[in-house]
Amino acid sequence: MNTDRKALWAVRQSALPTVVRPCPDCPGTRHRASGKIRVNANGKLLDVWLLLSCASCDRTSKVPVHERAHVSTLEPARLVAYEINDPAAVRELVMSASLAAKNRYRLDWAGTWELETRMPLYALDDPSPLSISVGFELPAPIRVERLLQLGLGLSRAEVRRLVADGWIRLPFAPDAKAHQDFELTIHGPGSVDAAKPAKAVDLPTGERTAPARIGLPPAPGGVLPRRASAHS
Repeated sequence: MNTDRKALWAVRQSALPTVVRPCPDCPGTRHRASGKIRVNANGKLLDVWLLLSCASCDRTSKVPVHERAHVSTLEPARLVAYEINDPAAVRELVMSASLAAKNRYRLDWAGTWELETRMPLYALDDPSPLSISVGFELPAPIRVERLLQLGLGLSRAEVRRLVADGWIRLPFAPDAKAHQDFELTIHGPGSVDAAKPAKAVDLPTGERTAPARIGLPPAPGGVLPRRASAHS
């Protein structure tokens, strides 16, 4: 029996999150990263701000990152990254949950990610479990059942039914939000309960999928990547 059935899903970044906070100049509440960081030096003390742009009126606003910080408290490489508006440093600050909490704003992750799946073709009648590793390229909080819907091409009700019946086994509830790497397992025929007849997934006519085929690509070949855009 094959015991090495594995697949990889990756949550890829497609955009930066939107900063949600009131704009002083207009009724707008949504801000996007300007791509710039401002550093102001007063002797040995530094102020560092992340610059945002209002999506409605383009007003530039500042998010305090470091205030009156002694230059010795910042790593030289990080300070240089701030001074040159390094895209990686901007990305880190925009996605920082701690910076959002400190400055009392919310991050909107809708439209910031897409799911890429790599599902090798296995024998459909193989009863051994299929282990799927889900990796996160960004810390977007995503409902696990949403990932399953996109990765397996099933409805929310179908995903919940498969979880309840033991076909899909998760480290947490399907309605929980994940933002870090985790693993799930899909079980083939006979591995859930040999004494219980397998239940077919209730799909529309012409789209029925046996549980043993869940998540496997319909076309022949090797490892096939598939991307699914999503709004969390």
